[in-house]
Amino acid sequence: MVKQPKRFKTSSIIFIVVIVLMIIPQTRQPIQIFLQKGIVMVVKPSVIDASERLKLSNYDWKLQDINGEVFDFSSAEGKVIVINFWATWCPPCIAEMPSLDKLSQHYEANDNVVFLFVSNEDIAVIDDFITNKAYSFNAYQPLTYNPKAFNVSSIPRTLIISKQGEIVIDNSGAADWNSDRVKATINELLKAF
Repeated sequence: MVKQPKRFKTSSIIFIVVIVLMIIPQTRQPIQIFLQKGIVMVVKPSVIDASERLKLSNYDWKLQDINGEVFDFSSAEGKVIVINFWATWCPPCIAEMPSLDKLSQHYEANDNVVFLFVSNEDIAVIDDFITNKAYSFNAYQPLTYNPKAFNVSSIPRTLIISKQGEIVIDNSGAADWNSDRVKATINELLKAF
């Protein structure tokens, strides 16, 4: 009896194609972004227990926006602050950016909520990215060192800070920021004195 060669299953072929596409530089980033968008649909940031929250010891931080305007972080003291550390080359950052943009649009008219999209990249690169994607948010570069409480070692990293300076949400990696849970958290923080 002659053995018939085993046929590849469709799932095996798909797996091999994905691996090959991940190796080719031109297709790697779009595939990574696609996979990260799947993660964004599932991951919802969670609130830190009140007893475990870090509190900012100072607001001594200077940033510059894409128009060259200097932003003094101390002007955000007493407000709810959403800070996103990101980069234009980062697939998880790109995957979560639409939800962050929608969240910032939701609170656009509220002067008691401050959104800071912070990147170390060149202003021209950041501006091109925002323009090409038609995002409505402003982006910033740090002019001074980040406050120690932020301790950014990987991106994306997003923090939501209460009016009292407590870090209420601290999330590394892609997530869905335009969720009802995040909006409810921000709304509760706005009510607090």
